[in-house]
Amino acid sequence: MKPKAFTFIFALLFGVQVHVWAAGKKAPQTPLTEAGQKLLERYTGMLASLKAEISAALPAVDEQKKSAYLKACEAELAAAAAVEKKQNAVDKAKQKEPKLTEELKAARKTLAKAHANTLKADNELNLDFLESGKLDRQLVKYVVLLEATPRGLAEFAQQGKVQARLIEKLLADSYLMKQAVVADGAKNGKYGRAMEIYTAIQKATTKAAEGVLQRLALAISLEHAVPVKQRNPTGQTDAPAIVDPVKRYLHFEKACLGGELDPGFRWLGAWDYRMVVNGNEPDETLAWGRKMLANYRPDHISTSDYRWRYVAAVRTDVRYGSQDNKYDKPELQFFQNILMNGGVCGRRAFFGRFILRAFGIPATARPQRGHASLAHWTPDGWVICLGGRWGVGWVYGRNKDLDFLASTQARNSVKYLQVKRAQWVGDVMGEKRVFGLLSGDPAFWNSVALYRQWGIIQEAKAVALEAVGTDIGEANESRVKEAIKVAALTAKDRKIVVGAGGVITIPAAACSKPANSTRKIVFMKSNLGGMQLHYNRLGKGEEFEYTFDAPAGGKYALTARVVTPSWKQHLSVAANGAKTPTDIVLPHTVGMWETTQPVEVSLVKGRNVLRFWRDHERLKGLTIKDFTLTPVKK
Repeated sequence: MKPKAFTFIFALLFGVQVHVWAAGKKAPQTPLTEAGQKLLERYTGMLASLKAEISAALPAVDEQKKSAYLKACEAELAAAAAVEKKQNAVDKAKQKEPKLTEELKAARKTLAKAHANTLKADNELNLDFLESGKLDRQLVKYVVLLEATPRGLAEFAQQGKVQARLIEKLLADSYLMKQAVVADGAKNGKYGRAMEIYTAIQKATTKAAEGVLQRLALAISLEHAVPVKQRNPTGQTDAPAIVDPVKRYLHFEKACLGGELDPGFRWLGAWDYRMVVNGNEPDETLAWGRKMLANYRPDHISTSDYRWRYVAAVRTDVRYGSQDNKYDKPELQFFQNILMNGGVCGRRAFFGRFILRAFGIPATARPQRGHASLAHWTPDGWVICLGGRWGVGWVYGRNKDLDFLASTQARNSVKYLQVKRAQWVGDVMGEKRVFGLLSGDPAFWNSVALYRQWGIIQEAKAVALEAVGTDIGEANESRVKEAIKVAALTAKDRKIVVGAGGVITIPAAACSKPANSTRKIVFMKSNLGGMQLHYNRLGKGEEFEYTFDAPAGGKYALTARVVTPSWKQHLSVAANGAKTPTDIVLPHTVGMWETTQPVEVSLVKGRNVLRFWRDHERLKGLTIKDFTLTPVKK
């Protein structure tokens, strides 16, 4: 189905991001000390004072103009619904029915007229302060106090002078508070703990004071204000129970400065980073994920198709099916076991989100009825992977996935602050936060926020990316046949070398058959330099050969430098047409480079042919850098 403008209208009108107030059950209150009671009174007074100050500064809005504005929004929504209905009819008829096409044109004209009327009604409200930000200082402080609650701040601050100073420092820093509330605030309103983490990060490094690393530090502080339970290998009983937020920051700081993350990482905002740093995997597993993919499938890192960058590993290497999950190894981390033993939709989506996070790409769970998928950032917008189109699922913490889509489409605009300001004013005026029209009728200021977001999306002419991997969400092999990319193999890549003592080194790319990539055997650039060969998990029975000259006949010990993501893997080899192949047992390298144990093959002086293939059950992928043939001394 082609993307439709109405999708974005619903994405706006049906949702702005879920507020922190909607998160879970309230934690039991901590008894207040005498000092805590005084702090409660102080913070409560601040909140009341700010409410009065902001209310007095707000422009008076004529009630008739309010009513006209809300009616215009309602008319525009109805017109948009009519466009959607006509568009669906045209799509079903595959545009073979001229009458339907004409009706669609008429509906679009009605929508354009309704949109103009709403814009006019909005302009007549004279809400210029939403553009100027002249009330931002008061508004952001009010929202922090409201979300944290005076009681919550008092409970934190009464712990001691250090904690009390952290709260005072936060409430005095308008810029930091603004960053925080634009990024959706501290998780569950835990601003005290967020400030504690943020301060600890600043003490741990001199690099988190500005720019990308400051935004990263803030994101970790907000997201880890509620501890993230760490998912350790089941056999590692002494591992930390929760993710250490300071170590999580230092991990990503090092990876960012070391060039290990996606190039787009540096240009993201704190809100985006929250969906990078919120994983339950240990930091060493994130490092493993980057190293594994660089070794095993570097083509998934370098691909220009951002929809599949990194996450293509699910499509190519996470086998669909749960029959092998019982073989998960206790010494391996959850995501290493998924790569080894596959899984159904849940485990595959988990792995996809993990490998994206490892490279600094924001990703979120995006389930739909009876199925688990994911959504992730690309430079062209967010895309759903391994699931159905936008509109048939939801995003954790965002309700309908269209709500989430709308927020992602509007956030990149400098005008997005108008959306937040209108929400904040609604908070001051005591409006119930409405996260979309499906959640209830918005009061005035929430309606203004929704409309401003819609306007941003319309002005940007945002287009939703089509979902990818829909056909393999619950399948082992895609029905979509990909074009085979010709590998740029050079003479150097194919050069077979005979070294000291008659040792023969054969680059994996020096194949005489096939001479270039096929659907099952792919040549790609190697992170070790030169090229490497990848034999994919669907390549059962596929053969590859090497033709070369040996300086002397006799027995040779054959080894290979390989990367394997799974156990119980084999490679068969036959020299010069031998009827009985030799079995090479492949080590389970867990994505790292290792050398196989030597096996003996017989060569003749002069021209030889080594033929390799794989035909065992539960075949998984294999990457080979080169083969070494060492003469066996008599």
